[in-house]
Formats: sequence, structure tokens, C-alpha cells
Amino acid sequence: MFVSGITVWRITVWRITKAEHYNPPLMTKAATEPYRPHDFESRWQAFWQREGLDHTPEPPRRKQYLMEMFAYPSGDIHMGHFRNYTMGDVVARFARMRGFDVLHPFGWDAFGLPAENAAIKHGIHPAEWTAKNIEVSRATLRRMGLSYDWDREVVTCRADYYKFTQWMFLLLHERGLAYRARAAVNWCPVDQTVLANEHVVNGCCWRHPDVPVEKRELEQWFFRITAYAERLLADLDKLDQWPESTVKMQRNWLGRSEGAEIDFAVPAWATASGHGEGLTVFTTRPDTLWGATFLTIAPEHPKTLELASEDRRAEVEAYVAKARKKSDIERSDLTRQKDGVFTGAYAINPVTHDPIPIWVADYVLGGYGTGAIMGVPAHDQRDFEFARTYDLPLKVVVQPPEGTLDPETMTEAYPGFGTMVSSPPFDGTPAPDGIAEVIAWLAKQRVGRRKVQFRLRDWLISRQRYWGCPIPMIHCPACGIVPVPREQLPVELPENVESFIPTGRSPLEDVAEFIETTCPKCSGPARRDPDTMDTFVDSSWYHLRYLDPHNEREPFAPERAAEWLPIDLYIGGDEHATGHLLYFRFFTKVLFDAGWVAVDEPATRLVHQGMVADSKGEIMSKNKGNVVAPGELFDRDGVDVPRLAMLFFAPSDAEILWSDGGIEGVRRFVHRFWETMLSTIADPRFAASAGATVDAAVLSSGAREAWRLAHRAIERTTQSIERDLAFNTAIALFMEWVNAARRVGDAGDWSDADYPSLAASARLLAATIAPLAPHLGEELWQRTGGEGSVFRSPFPAVDAAALRKETVEVPVQVNGKLRSRVYLAPDASKDEMEQAALADEKVREILAGQAPRRVVVVPGRLVNVVM
Repeated sequence: MFVSGITVWRITVWRITKAEHYNPPLMTKAATEPYRPHDFESRWQAFWQREGLDHTPEPPRRKQYLMEMFAYPSGDIHMGHFRNYTMGDVVARFARMRGFDVLHPFGWDAFGLPAENAAIKHGIHPAEWTAKNIEVSRATLRRMGLSYDWDREVVTCRADYYKFTQWMFLLLHERGLAYRARAAVNWCPVDQTVLANEHVVNGCCWRHPDVPVEKRELEQWFFRITAYAERLLADLDKLDQWPESTVKMQRNWLGRSEGAEIDFAVPAWATASGHGEGLTVFTTRPDTLWGATFLTIAPEHPKTLELASEDRRAEVEAYVAKARKKSDIERSDLTRQKDGVFTGAYAINPVTHDPIPIWVADYVLGGYGTGAIMGVPAHDQRDFEFARTYDLPLKVVVQPPEGTLDPETMTEAYPGFGTMVSSPPFDGTPAPDGIAEVIAWLAKQRVGRRKVQFRLRDWLISRQRYWGCPIPMIHCPACGIVPVPREQLPVELPENVESFIPTGRSPLEDVAEFIETTCPKCSGPARRDPDTMDTFVDSSWYHLRYLDPHNEREPFAPERAAEWLPIDLYIGGDEHATGHLLYFRFFTKVLFDAGWVAVDEPATRLVHQGMVADSKGEIMSKNKGNVVAPGELFDRDGVDVPRLAMLFFAPSDAEILWSDGGIEGVRRFVHRFWETMLSTIADPRFAASAGATVDAAVLSSGAREAWRLAHRAIERTTQSIERDLAFNTAIALFMEWVNAARRVGDAGDWSDADYPSLAASARLLAATIAPLAPHLGEELWQRTGGEGSVFRSPFPAVDAAALRKETVEVPVQVNGKLRSRVYLAPDASKDEMEQAALADEKVREILAGQAPRRVVVVPGRLVNVVM
């Protein structure tokens, strides 16, 4: 997509330059004023506001709910925002012209660590820093003229919003989906707070890509998203208008595995404590159980230290401490050397009854399965490498369809299927058929059971920082952990915090007037929970608050949700595939089960916008000094030129290489389009042509081609908005129309017979370009005689007759090399195409009187003369 998008841009810019080289200005006898967008852009924005153009109709008759991911206010709007929000604005304006009642809201994802870190750096309160950034960014968005319903703006750090974030927490708690537990958690040593699994990228904090995440044992709040794992996976099949890459990422992140849990007894004589223990493993290959020659447990397994014998304990403790410093990514790396430590304990293989050693190894993760695995080195490569390192035995229990495995000579594991051997009573059973039979047999023996396992872990939402939504729970010495009653919401974030510097404990613990409270049950002294919520909780339900943002009693009225959901189009970055996009699906399903919404998936269609990089392909950042501020572009060219450039550079999902040369080509086009339109309108025949019918059949060839290109622009603009958001190809057709219209004028003038098609094209294209360049479109709509706002007029319809080409260009090859072109009717027969090719002067010269061996004809596409 990236290559094709850039190719379109290069070709079209060449066309513009080439056309200017040999074409004088169109109809120079008609004086036109220069394109000065600053003369009218603010005027049209004020007009739209007076007209209430962006106001959301209630209730909708024919709804379109359009959203872009809201912004984190870390400064002014950047080029990535500009691209994302421009795409959404095009669709919103088009939808209104197509007769839809549109909900197109905006808001601010305003809690989070960047604000708190900025407060520490600059010595200001995060609320002040956030408010200033919102003010600056909002002004830029308004200057862009984006068609947002600003009456529905939400700001997640305001109490009127986070009151209902706390309401959501209580709903999950009531439904058994919010709980507190002690667990090994991801810890960012820079921000001094925990991280959800989804916020660990390549073993590092998502905010600090060079900082490895550590593991700590803490008591934290979790959301039981695993209770919805099966539905989150199954319902991916409903999302046929989501990018396949995102669906695949979520499918892999959920990580469904079918297999068995198997119980291994640990006899008293095999433990340091002298007490019998038991270990349960999860495996997808229970048919290989007879080949298990050792067990391996994760360093963080709760029984690791309990199983260690006295003479091994120090070594085990040291290994565990070392493993805690490694990330899950590093530990799961298949290419690294496997290592571990023998605990000194043994387990009993439940089918062979042989004692097998228990090892601790960091390639086993405590968060997956049971945190313990059976080592089957003959049939698992990781186990094979581990066994060879520590001289542990191999036992072949599955022979491949061809050949025989010898454990003494094996150089790698055989993980495939075949025939079970040395596995009484299943010898001779074909695998994988034997898997189901073994599971059923283990269940009868009461040592195993069928199990579906997911890679997904519960969502850890506690944060030991200040700038976030307080968790609405109270810790009472007498009553335990008690929820704050809904009527007492919001639990407001205190302003008088002495220090935001991270220490590993929440700054709220030191604010006595916040932390000290009374128990809602017994009225005794109690303490509030000091942690705040992961900011991804705020963004998991904001699409619902947009529906009813001024409701003080509830997060939204269910009837509003019934009217507007699901979201028809959601635009945002693919970096949120296994974070936000998973969480807001989870929240929607919870609310569906609770009867608050009537849909169990939040968005029908999802589009990811590509990144915006500089001309060298480097992502823009202040540190690199390659940032282009949208405001600077607006100062120079107005809004619509950079807007069209952003849409033209590449298809919506491809990366853009922003360059001054690229915007120069679009600037030139806009000025030529403006000149062409105004020259057309200035013609005395323009007013008289209003309402005239255009018959393409009677037009001259040049006028017919310009008329066809006008309707191609209408057709492709419609398709790009409704199908693929590839606006670059639509804009290219406007460019072609300009060149075609100017060629007719340069050849002499538009005749009286042809002129009505030019006038009609001007009226149609003023409306067609409006969603792409709204200020330019509105100005031209008024100048062409349009009534009211162009966005309250119907979007132009395509004339199918106008799209038919009089002739098509057919390449002619000789021995596979392009030698000429002929122009024929679109429905020319094979014989007609062959005769035209053989009659071509260049082909006749090459043939030099010889008869061709054969002529290959591809109807309407190609002729290849073979000598």
C-alpha cells in the first residue's frame, strides 16, 4: 500500500508540472482573483457554528456514529493527530451530505503519567499542565474547522467524567470482575508503578522503550478479563470490517490452547518439608505423558521455595532472584540457552509411576497455564535442549509415520504426530487421535481433565501514582474491603499533594484528608485505597459517555445507547490492538451482560491510519528536530492545502513521508483548481447554463473527456469514503479534470455546445470536493449559486453514461516489447483490435512485410504481435 500510494503521488505531481509546462492559463480573458484561503476560512467556520451544522440530532432517524481515538493532551496537536482527525472529518461531512444524522464527538484522554512527570519536571500541578495543553490543542482543532459536536466534549480527568469511571469499577466489582490479589507484577523502575501485561513491549515499559521491566510481588487490583476470553476470541469472527492484522494480533494475544491439566503427586519422602505436595501441569500434548522424565516449574511458582531441599535452597533462591530481573520476552526467547536449577524434590509420573526430578527454570512462565510443565524432551524442543544441558533422560513415546526415533542419536525433538508407543494401554494409537482418548482415560483415573487455556492474563489496573482516577474502595479493619456507595461518588482526587515524585507507593497515602475516612458499613475509622486506575480504564468506555455527556445520574441513558450503537467507523492507531481495542471490547460485553447496551461489540468498522514521518522516513519527534507543526502550515497555506496534501500523500493505512516538495504539488493543484473554477463561473454563459441537461454523446472529444473525469472524481470520492479511505486516488482525478478542462480551453475556447458540461462540472465538483477541502468547497458552492451550506445539500450522483469512454488506449507489443498504442472503442472485437495493431505504422515498419507467426489479443487490454 505504501509503495502504491507514493507512486500515485509522484505520477500526479509530474502530470501537474508537465501540464503547466505546455499549457498556458485557462481562458486568460476572464480575470480571476488569487486563492486567498485566509479571506474566507474563518468566515465559513463561524457560519457552520451559527447554523449548528455539527450539532447531533436527537433522536437520530438514520444514524452514523463516527469516532477517532481521542487525544492525550501532551502539547499541541501534531501531524499524526492532523491526519487521523482529517480522515474522520471527511467521512462525517460526506455522511451528512448523504442524509445521515451524524454523531461525531471529541474528547481528551487526560489522566496519565506524562502529565505527572511533566509536573515533576516543571514544578506545576498536573491538572494545570493538562488544562493548558487541552486549551492549546482545542484551539488548533477549532482552527482546522473539524466538524465535531463540541457540546459533547469529554475530559477524563474531570470529576463529572471519572465519577462514572468509578461507577464502572463498582459495576465490575458487583459482578465479580474486579478483585484484589497478591501476584508477581510488571514493575517500571522509572515511573515506579506497575504495568499491565499489555503495556510491556519487548520486555520494556511501553513509555520507556529502553527500560527493562522488573517483577515484584504486590497486592493489586485486577479486572477479570479472562472470564470473557472465550467470547472475546469467538466474536472476532464478527469483526469482518476490522483490519485482519488487528484481528490476528488479538487472536494471538488471547492465545487459546486446548489440552489437559494433569496432577503429579509429590510424595512426602521427596520434599524437604516431609509433607506430601502436589503439582498440576497444563499440556496440549497429553499423549506424550509417558515420555515425561522431569517437571519444570516457574521461578515465581508459589511452591518453588517450598519444594527446595535444604542443600539446594540457597541455589534455588539465587536463581529465583536472578529470574525476577528478566522480562517475559527474554525468558521466552527460543534461541537462548536454557538453564535451571534442580530443587532436590521429585514428583511421580501418574502413568508410569516413576519418580522424576523437579527443576526450576525461567523458560517456564508463572502467568501461563499452571506455572509448571512436564518435561518431554523427545517431543518438545525446549525440553530437549534443557535435557541435553543437564543430562536428563529422553524417552520416545510417539514414532513418526516414517522412520524410527532413537533417543540415543536424536539431535532435536520430534514434536509431530504419529503412532503412540511405550504408552500402555495406548500403544499403536494414532496421534493426534489419541489426545482425546488419553484425556478421557486420565479423567477416569482421576489424575487429569480436559482444559482450555488462554494466554490472556487478568488486567492489572492498580497504579502507584497520583494523576489518575481514584479506586472507589475502602479498607476497614473490621469489615475488610468495602466499596464506596454509588451515591458518594465521585471520590475526588485531592489537589493538595506535596510531591509527585515516584517512590513506589502512591502519593495519595500521604494526604490525610483523602486517605482517612469512615467505613460505609460500620461507620468506624477506615482508609481509602491509595492507588489510582490504569488510564486505559478511562478510555474503555468513553465512546459511551459521548452518547449522554451531561447526564449527572448515570454514565449514559440506555435509550441513547440503543439509538447510536454500535460505532459505525472508528479510526485510530494499530499500536492499540492488544490494549485499548481489547479493553473497550471487554467493557462493552460487560455492559451488554448487565443490560446497559444492546450490542456486545462496540465498533462495526475499524481503520488504522498510517504514521507520518519526515522525508527521510524518520518518525517526527521534538528530540530529532523534525517536527512540522500544523499551525505553521495553516499560517502559510490555510487549512485545506495541508489537509488535501495529507489525504493525497498515501492511502489512509500507509505511512506518509511528509515533505515540502509534496505539499508544493498540492498547493499548485489547489491554485489551478481555484483558477479553473472561477474562470468557469466568470463566463457570462455560466448563469444561463443552470439546470441545463448535459448529453455526453454530443460533446466534442475533449469536453467529453473532461465531463467523464468530473464523474470519475465523484465516483472515486464516494468509493474512497465508503470503502477504503484511499483519498489519494480521488484527489488525483480532480487534478486530471483540471488538466482536461484547461486543455479544451487552451485549444481555443469552450464552444456553446460544450460549455454547459463545464458549468455543470464546476457545480458538481464544488460539492464533491467539499468533504475533502471543506472551506474551499463551501466557498465554491456559494459562488456557483448553491443555496445554504454545501453540507446540507445532497452529495452529487454519478452519471453512468458520462463514465463511458469513447475510446480506450490499447498497448501494442511486438515480441513482448511495447512498440505503440492504438485507440479503439471499449467494446472493440478481437479481430478489430488485431487489424488496428497490424495497421499501425510503427508495427508495420518492424514487420517489414513479414507475416506475424501469431497475434495474441487480450480484449480491451493488449495486443502482442509475435514474429
